[in-house]
Amino acid sequence: MFRRAFWFTAGAATGVWATTKVNRKLKQLTPESLAAQAADKAVEAGHRLKEFALDVRAGMLQREAELGEALGIEAPADDPALPAPRRAAPLDSARPPYPHHHSYNRNEDH
Repeated sequence: MFRRAFWFTAGAATGVWATTKVNRKLKQLTPESLAAQAADKAVEAGHRLKEFALDVRAGMLQREAELGEALGIEAPADDPALPAPRRAAPLDSARPPYPHHHSYNRNEDH
């Protein structure tokens, strides 16, 4: 009798444990839960990408300083003696590319 009660209790406990485990897994697979997990992963990936970009920038600045020392050009970036960076001229489609540009049609003379 004690043996049957033990196995009945063990079976019931296993059933409760399995049911709980399955219900938890089903809740994890709902669309809302999957969307939340995906959003968490995206935020985590964004943080990793930002850390990577900051590491790359720090390494780039360090290497630039090393090259500046090696080449003997250690001027700071905001030095007034340096020329301003070039900017591309805006394209104006109303103005011809050359001031004295005349169109020539070779069939006009004939």
